Amino acid sequence: MSGVRAVLFDRDGTLVADVPYNGDPGRVRLLPGAARAVELVRSHGLATGVVSNQSGIGRGLLTARQVCRVNARADELLGGLDVWTFCPHAPDAGCACRKPRPGLILRAAARLGVGAAECVVVGDIAADVLAARAAGARGVLVPNAATAAEEVKRFASESAPDLLTAVRGALEDRAATTGARSS
Repeated sequence: MSGVRAVLFDRDGTLVADVPYNGDPGRVRLLPGAARAVELVRSHGLATGVVSNQSGIGRGLLTARQVCRVNARADELLGGLDVWTFCPHAPDAGCACRKPRPGLILRAAARLGVGAAECVVVGDIAADVLAARAAGARGVLVPNAATAAEEVKRFASESAPDLLTAVRGALEDRAATTGARSS
């Protein structure tokens, strides 16, 4: 893998509390360590982004405008990320962007001007790690109470116990490939 130049995060269950089909910015709550993790990535000169499946749009449960408003609130709480991408399709749509397919990661990387192989993708379910692999990026699973036990076991060697540990691992990988220091 090339040197790490960007960290892409899943939104729900990784950066913010998972509120199914949330269209209300007032319900956005950062998860512990989320703001610090994003800040740490930025402080090391890496780009940041979000790659998120938002099937509620394709299911007719919320609008793209509502998702953008929720993303804007999360972005405000996180201190601003460089790129936000989301898949609006229902799971059965067969699109190229819905994780575990690579489309969101490829799109985010292109918008950041980095190669997918220069990205680390951090998420809370197998689809996040599989999408990273499919794009040629590195995936890191940060399990939570909703993560299936078989996914935790399957991706044990590609996981971190929390978001800050995942980010520190990405920074260590960067340091190892570029000679930069992590903290």
